[in-house]
Amino acid sequence: MTRSQPRRARGTVGHANSALNLRLTLASFGLVIMVIFAVLAFWAGIAWLGVLCAIFAVVAVIDLVVIQRRRAARRREEPGVRHSLFE
Repeated sequence: MTRSQPRRARGTVGHANSALNLRLTLASFGLVIMVIFAVLAFWAGIAWLGVLCAIFAVVAVIDLVVIQRRRAARRREEPGVRHSLFE
């Protein structure tokens, strides 16, 4: 099992467990949207919705860190290999 895959995952280097580049794109999009929604909710005076969106933004940041660590591990295992958005 490679270190870029989570333990006990069924994926291999040839067939990854998840599309890391696609996850990175989606997590980045989610972070931007949740920050915008949080700001708009606080501006509109809906504090509970702003807090909820801020919590989701923090979750997106944590997901971005995990994805970047897995991408770095994949780069160490496969130096010089370029991956598309869906790999």
